[in-house]
Amino acid sequence: MRDITGDDSQQPLIVDEHDDDTTARSGVPKQKARRLIWLLTLSAGLSGLLFGYDTGVISSTLVSIHEDLGRPLSTFDLSAITSSTSLLALVASPLAGHFADVLGRRPVIAAACGLFIFGALFQSAATNVWTMILGRSIVGAAVGAASAVVPLYIAEISPADRRGQLVSVQSLFITGGQVVAYVAGWAVMGRWRWSVGFGSVPALIQAALLVGMPESPRWLVLKGRDEEATAVFARLGHDDCDHIVAQVKHEVKEEQLSASGSMFKELMTVPANRRALTIAAGLQALQQLSGFNSLMYFSASIFAMVGFTSPIGTSLCISVSNFVFTLLAFAIIDRVGRRRILLYSIPFMILGLASCALAFMHIDASLTDSKTLSSITSVDASNSWSLFLLFALIFYVAAYASGLGCVPWQQSELFSLSVRSMGSGLATATNWTSNFIVGATFLPMIHTLGPSATFLVYVFVCLMGYIWVWRYFPETMNLELEQVKQLLENGWGVKASERPSDLGR
Repeated sequence: MRDITGDDSQQPLIVDEHDDDTTARSGVPKQKARRLIWLLTLSAGLSGLLFGYDTGVISSTLVSIHEDLGRPLSTFDLSAITSSTSLLALVASPLAGHFADVLGRRPVIAAACGLFIFGALFQSAATNVWTMILGRSIVGAAVGAASAVVPLYIAEISPADRRGQLVSVQSLFITGGQVVAYVAGWAVMGRWRWSVGFGSVPALIQAALLVGMPESPRWLVLKGRDEEATAVFARLGHDDCDHIVAQVKHEVKEEQLSASGSMFKELMTVPANRRALTIAAGLQALQQLSGFNSLMYFSASIFAMVGFTSPIGTSLCISVSNFVFTLLAFAIIDRVGRRRILLYSIPFMILGLASCALAFMHIDASLTDSKTLSSITSVDASNSWSLFLLFALIFYVAAYASGLGCVPWQQSELFSLSVRSMGSGLATATNWTSNFIVGATFLPMIHTLGPSATFLVYVFVCLMGYIWVWRYFPETMNLELEQVKQLLENGWGVKASERPSDLGR
């Protein structure tokens, strides 16, 4: 399959699966190359499992920790423990983008893996609130680095017609990690140190897999290491390694000639790059400000508040729904398209959130103490409105996982090679900024506005987000990375993306 622009630099790194040849001209069998692509994707994607586990495990921890950290936890303590992860992820993600350019994609993924191991063990040994916050912060640095660089690495080794699906593997791992976190929290009920410490196990597995992981061949070309890049392209089954290296070098040279100074200046002053950053950062902000992670962090507290006797077990319904519908997104993202998935799913998110607000209007549940969660009004969970709330949350999560949970992580495909790591890092920092805002404000909003009004705030955010996606987010399905760059050169490309065959003419 050849690029209609005549530029092979962004051709699939493996031979098309419908090609009759069984072996690429590089001498690597197609099947072996495809297996390697999947192995590398799964190895890198384990960071998503750790990401999901460490964001999900806090929900069960908050209802199990009691006075194990030396005192009853206040609302400030709970918010600080929860949001510290997001705050450090916010700091780490742009730094990870910088180091991914300087040192390579693989070393940054390896460093994140080490931080996951250390952070998990540090949390399990925490003796007071501040050491717990420090442990959560270490994990946050790992999450920020991994969330910025892993999708970038996967996008750079993926074929165009499978890029959306392969990058979505990280989202699958994130949601799978959240399921594992809830199961672990339920299985070791009350022994929260075991559940947070268990997060080191997948990180140890990833550390072993990273030993054989090659560097991104595009980064190697960017650094002038052409022979190494050729060898990696050959392992990935490309049929003309020398030619693709030459084409990537040509692209890099063109971008360097057009660069206006520093990488950051190039990102902000070149119109196509600036639009790419606006779209990527906007989607990441919408993903978090829609309120989803308030459920990941506080779902057990919410279900305790409305009277469920097993809030951690009930929360498992949320994480399982998230995983199942992420599988749906994984299956259809390269068929339906990124833009259409969002336009189809966001209205259902709005409906789910509005239903939650309606349910809370009929549930007599409140936090009776303005400082702690230890005093909760007793509510009968058999109340039909409590059950209605549960199903409304599941409905919302299903819609979120089908679209907004996956699509923003396709951000790397929007950027040209010379600014891809920095653009991805800044967009990911936007995600964690918004995540921090949600984690820090959810409980105070529940206290001051009430749960019903809080969910209506998220309804408003989703409504504005839908309008923004409709106006500014183009379709990138099946486009080579070079074509995506062209799409944004003269505008937002929404109409042009409806006629992809015109690109490159």
